Amino acid sequence: QVQLVESGGGLVQAGGSLRLACAASGRTFSSYGMGWFRQAPGKEREFVAAISRSGGSTYYVDSVKGRFTISRDNAKNTVYLQMKSLKPEDTAVYYCAGGFTRLQDIVLVTFAQYDYWGQGTQVTVSS
Repeated sequence: QVQLVESGGGLVQAGGSLRLACAASGRTFSSYGMGWFRQAPGKEREFVAAISRSGGSTYYVDSVKGRFTISRDNAKNTVYLQMKSLKPEDTAVYYCAGGFTRLQDIVLVTFAQYDYWGQGTQVTVSS
C-alpha cells in the first residue's frame, strides 16, 4: 500500500509561481511512475504531467508545456510540480498519483494506469 500526501497549494496571482510536492509512504517509491492530475469545478479530472520511475522521461499536457516542470527525488520519496506563469484557468484541485510499472523510462498518462491517489491540494490563481 502506498499513501500519497500533496502539499504546496494556495492562492497566487496570475503570472505567479507555486511548487507542489507529493510525499509517498513506503520503500518502493522508485517502482512507480508518478503523475499530476487536476480537476476544476464542474469539469472532469484531467492529466497534467507525468514522470518515469527513473525521472529520465517526462510528459505534459499541451496547456502547461513550458510553464510546468515535473521532477522527482527517489531518495526523498517525493515528486514535485513546479508551476510558473500561472493563469486563472490553472485553478483546480491538483492530485498526485502513482502507478506501478516494471519499465524504468515509461510515462503513465491515463487514469487506468495509476494505482494510488492523493487527497488533492487546491490551487487558486486570481486574475
